[in-house]
Amino acid sequence: MKITILTLFPEMFSALGASILGRAQKEKKLEVEVVDIRKYTEDKHLKCDDYPFGGGAGMVMMAQPVGSAIEAVDPRHEARRIYLSPKGKTLRQDMVVSLAENERLVLLCGHYEGVDQRAIDLFIDEEISIGDYVLTGGELPAMVLIDCVARYIDGVLSPESLVDESFSEGLLEYPHYTRPVEYRGISVPEVLRSGNHAEIDKWRREQSVLLTKKNRPDLLR
Repeated sequence: MKITILTLFPEMFSALGASILGRAQKEKKLEVEVVDIRKYTEDKHLKCDDYPFGGGAGMVMMAQPVGSAIEAVDPRHEARRIYLSPKGKTLRQDMVVSLAENERLVLLCGHYEGVDQRAIDLFIDEEISIGDYVLTGGELPAMVLIDCVARYIDGVLSPESLVDESFSEGLLEYPHYTRPVEYRGISVPEVLRSGNHAEIDKWRREQSVLLTKKNRPDLLR
């Protein structure tokens, strides 16, 4: 899979070279391209934002640099084009799995007060939000989306790592324990040390339901 990121702040994406995502790129399972939108502005001062019509606080990213950047990286509209925006559909696990089926994604990172609506109407396939809150820009949401999607690319993780995790069956994941058996007076549940896999599976299922009821009862509806 190839993911192209359009941003005014390309230096923010250095973190994508670390850990599992970094390894996936080195092994050619994932290609991440970071593109500076300023390279495509027609303004001699490299300006990419301006005051909004109608007044209001802040600046708005102009349609021309955004549109030209998208046309340059995806001239035949072969990629799924996504604008990271608090106004978009909330990212969910089923959406992540669906996005992972694409060979190419183009992610537009908004900034300031957002992007000229004409660029969205002309060049964007869908808007996605990572939650009901507002950030200073779309760079962090883009990294979250990439991290989520990359896990479902063949060879990035072992198939076993994708089983029984949070949201895989509409439930939160059960608690995990490792050595030592006792830490500060708290012991690993005996059932996990019993070797009885049927009982372990039962315990884990029960714990998933309890955690979901406590922390995300909306998922049980």
